[in-house]
Amino acid sequence: MSEDILITEKRRFHIEEAILVLLLILSLVGIGIMDFSPADGYGYWLIMVLLFGLSAMIIGWLQSKHRSEDFKIILREQSLHWATSLLIVGGLFLIHQSGRIDEQDAGRIILLILSLSTILDGLRVGWRFSLVGLFLGVAAVVSVYTPHFLWVELGIAIVIVAVTIAWELWMERKAQSWS
Repeated sequence: MSEDILITEKRRFHIEEAILVLLLILSLVGIGIMDFSPADGYGYWLIMVLLFGLSAMIIGWLQSKHRSEDFKIILREQSLHWATSLLIVGGLFLIHQSGRIDEQDAGRIILLILSLSTILDGLRVGWRFSLVGLFLGVAAVVSVYTPHFLWVELGIAIVIVAVTIAWELWMERKAQSWS
């Protein structure tokens, strides 16, 4: 492996890791907001669907090695994936407006929709993205059963970040030992 490719791989890892950490932090903020103000939490998760889609597109662009043909395909697939997710969230909004679901439950359901969308998109853009989706799904369930769930979820987020960094360091050492 040449030095340029190795540096590019490291840089891409750092950017993807930064996106992972940012999404986890914003998810924790959203979970906190949802706990204190269900109406605000509902709106926050709507915005987060767009932010997650944008983050997935950035990761896809990094992985495309900046080839325009690859990026067009990635942009089309990502746009379709996240627009569909937003459409489902819009359907939930209509059900909520009818009075059949309260704001707190609507926020949790959006969180589960975002979780599923993120896990599935992680199959395309990378396992770190799927980990964020798993975190969101666990967060939605834990928030129902645990009164002080924010601390539990903060601990889970820290473990996720630590595991991804440890995994990357282990893979890097393994690659160096083979060369």
